[in-house]
Amino acid sequence: MLLPQVLVPQHGLGGAQNLPLPLPLAVSGAVAALVVSFCVLALAWRRPRYVDGHPSRPAPTALARLVDHPAWTWGWRVVGLLFFGYLVWPLVWGPDLVTNPVLGTFYVLVWVGVVPLSLLLGRVARAVSPVRTLNALLARATGGDPATGMAQYPARWGYWPAAIGLFGFVWQELVNPTSAYLSSVRVWLAVYLAVMLVGAAVFGDTWLSRADPFEVWSDLLARLSPWGRDDAGRLVVRSPLANLATVTPRPGLLAVVAVLFGSTAFDSYADTLFWQRVVRDSGLPEVPLDTVALLVFCLVVGVSFTVAARLTQVDERPGGVRRRELPLLLAHSVVPIVVGYLTAHYLTYLVEQGQTTLIQLSDPLVRGDDLLGTGDWSVNYFLSFHPTLLAVLKVLAIVLGHVVGVVAAHDRAIALLPARRHVTGQLAMLVIMVVYTATGLYLLMSA
Repeated sequence: MLLPQVLVPQHGLGGAQNLPLPLPLAVSGAVAALVVSFCVLALAWRRPRYVDGHPSRPAPTALARLVDHPAWTWGWRVVGLLFFGYLVWPLVWGPDLVTNPVLGTFYVLVWVGVVPLSLLLGRVARAVSPVRTLNALLARATGGDPATGMAQYPARWGYWPAAIGLFGFVWQELVNPTSAYLSSVRVWLAVYLAVMLVGAAVFGDTWLSRADPFEVWSDLLARLSPWGRDDAGRLVVRSPLANLATVTPRPGLLAVVAVLFGSTAFDSYADTLFWQRVVRDSGLPEVPLDTVALLVFCLVVGVSFTVAARLTQVDERPGGVRRRELPLLLAHSVVPIVVGYLTAHYLTYLVEQGQTTLIQLSDPLVRGDDLLGTGDWSVNYFLSFHPTLLAVLKVLAIVLGHVVGVVAAHDRAIALLPARRHVTGQLAMLVIMVVYTATGLYLLMSA
């Protein structure tokens, strides 16, 4: 993170010394848990259980009626638009200080806070998106249809615009040396709003579903929530694994998860003494060097997963699954891994800096106001004061994320592989999962 320490407390583990056990033992235990999980799955899970979102059951009737009512939809849209309008005030007229609530809202509440909210409630970014609401209002004013726009969204684009947008955000957060300056955030948000609104005017709401980095990220997270929709559009309750299996393998999906995973790994790596010495001793400008490193981390995730997926042993028969399709068909299994790693990486950051941001929101112009009644709150540093508990939670988050990822990949693989290759055909995916687990723990604890 490039925000000053007064704004952003260290969100890594603070080094391996905080662990209740040696680093090699932690990595070994995590890898062992992954391998044992795979062996148990190979013996006990021989038929796909999660196909097309099944099993699922209808949500309670009263809840379904409430959620499907237009007043519910527009109520949340109004909340999102009002909050956005409230932030425009300090964004445009507020002082360029690290205590300006725009910075904490942008980097903490929006980017990191969307993780627990989407896991619990579903597609929250879509529900409160000011861009989606503005597009609907503009379409009504001009007599257009916000759902369709003026042209059909090209299917081959898939999620590639969202992947580019996500890379733009993580570059702003992790590489841009002016990321903690209000002027930099103004420029980023202005470009974001312009691209989203113009794209939505041309391609309708489909553009936002495929190109809005925050909405796409939230929608992927929502696939690990218990809330979903059946083929008829009715609200249903599902196992998170069944919900995850409904992710549509569109072009660019792997790029999205690769950017999310790779950028978080780079954030940990950039904090290591080794990388800091490399930057110092290379004599090269820091920004281009960090940009290349960030891109390399994302590419390594994408390429390594593609290779492992294509090594999965399918029978390429006419009408069957081709090897080149496997990376997209298995990419959904990376989502829980990303969630686990992001939870481990940003847990302290979200809890403690999130509280600070809520306090700052009560004084948007940093002049001593208490408009929301949160100005006299104090930050609880419980997690920082209990490093052993924090370390255990972070290790468990990474291990659990990878185990869920293995289960998701296994369930999809046995639906695609011939029976004789249900075990051997997945070995390449197991190897890459083990590599991700060991590398993720090592980077997180070495920061």
